[in-house]
Amino acid sequence: MPNVSNLVKTIQDIMRKDAGTYGDAQRLEQLGWMFFLKIFDDREKELELLRDDYRSPLPERLRWSSWAADDEGITGDALLDFVNNSLLPRLKALTGGGDKIAGLIRMSFEDANNYMKNGTLMRQVINKINGIDFNASDDRHLFGDIYEKLLKDLQSAGNAGEFYTPRAVTQFIVEQVNPRLGETILDPACGTGGFLVCTIEHLRKQAKTEADERSIQDCFAGIEKKHLPHVLCMTNLLLHGIDVPSNVRHDNTLARPLRDWGPKERVDLIVTNPPFGGMEEDGIEANFPAEFRTRETADLFLVLLMKILKPGGRAGLVLPDGTLFGEGVKTRIKEALLTDCNLHTIVRLPNGVFNPYTGIRTNLLFFTKGAPTTHVWYYEHPYPPGAKSYNKGKPIRIEEFEAERAWWGDEQDGFKSRVENEQAWRVSIDTIKAGNFNLDLKNPHNSDTGPGDVDHLLPEYEKLLAQIAETRAALRRELERALCGKDEG
Repeated sequence: MPNVSNLVKTIQDIMRKDAGTYGDAQRLEQLGWMFFLKIFDDREKELELLRDDYRSPLPERLRWSSWAADDEGITGDALLDFVNNSLLPRLKALTGGGDKIAGLIRMSFEDANNYMKNGTLMRQVINKINGIDFNASDDRHLFGDIYEKLLKDLQSAGNAGEFYTPRAVTQFIVEQVNPRLGETILDPACGTGGFLVCTIEHLRKQAKTEADERSIQDCFAGIEKKHLPHVLCMTNLLLHGIDVPSNVRHDNTLARPLRDWGPKERVDLIVTNPPFGGMEEDGIEANFPAEFRTRETADLFLVLLMKILKPGGRAGLVLPDGTLFGEGVKTRIKEALLTDCNLHTIVRLPNGVFNPYTGIRTNLLFFTKGAPTTHVWYYEHPYPPGAKSYNKGKPIRIEEFEAERAWWGDEQDGFKSRVENEQAWRVSIDTIKAGNFNLDLKNPHNSDTGPGDVDHLLPEYEKLLAQIAETRAALRRELERALCGKDEG
């Protein structure tokens, strides 16, 4: 089995020789649609063996196995001509009547481009991709690693505010929210599908019949704003046995007015990592009630989640520290959250979980809609022994959440089994209200107070600014006096 890093590096090295793929963004988009076609082709071969009546939605000459699978096949200018003038235009205009997969492919390729200008180099890339059999379980698992490598490169291509969620964090959130067969699940900012895939795997452990498996095919939905992550998401779902991942839309969830989300669209469960640190384009905030209007993406998603959860619906999501301690619109959003939902748990993650993409501190919020919050449990996730941060080579691992899992308890009995310890503490809603809904609360059991909290630091900072201004004014007076005195002399 090929080494993942070497395989991706070799492909990217070949693409760097091509004048058209001059940056990570172009190389990744090119690889995105190529991987999609290869994986779809491997999936079709499997379906043809399993189903006598299977018919491909693609014309035979457009299938990967027809034009790409032969290592000695079409190359050079002939390959470029085929891709530019036949393959991509036909895929962008693909029709199949009521065939969902045809529409899915068309949507996947509506923004696809061929950036490569050298057909010989393109053939070399195709031949490397041909070295992976996505029907073989080992190679299918390998794609998960290739996929992560691509995602990490995607981040360095400059997608501000969007961070790949570590597998351990995704798995922990899904486990604690605990999707069940028959429930509807949504990720409104699904990126490349990490939460959806984890949810599918969680549900498959519960499945006992073919009917259960059929329900898993249709119980989830995702929405992704950007083309490349959307294509990668559908590729990921195909790899995980979702025959027609048509319930993942290429759209901006926030572009739809909040009032337009009707009762029939409400869901039982939401798991997501909304983009944070980024700002929405002008006008998006007008889709939300006046008291919640902001251009901060993560805040708008939090408002949306409260709207589209069913009564009794559960949510688990990643949010930055800024949402917890922010004021103004953020205060009003938090007040609504604590009034309409039971925010029962906040897991405070240490610095570095999202390295190398961002050093922003993050939190995992878990809440249930329909009853107000009476108190919030906090759990401060520590670094593993001997570690001072996480990095590319040593990411956060699911095993590190064993303590939280053991402590968690059962929401049905109000988490009666939970007890305070060095990592866990409870805060009443009265205390939170008295602090103007500041949720950025430090561990009272931790003797290391660190740099201090915001409520303490801001007044100190303002006092310091006042002192600086006073000193500057005094210096100016002295300077003016000296200059005036000099002129008089």
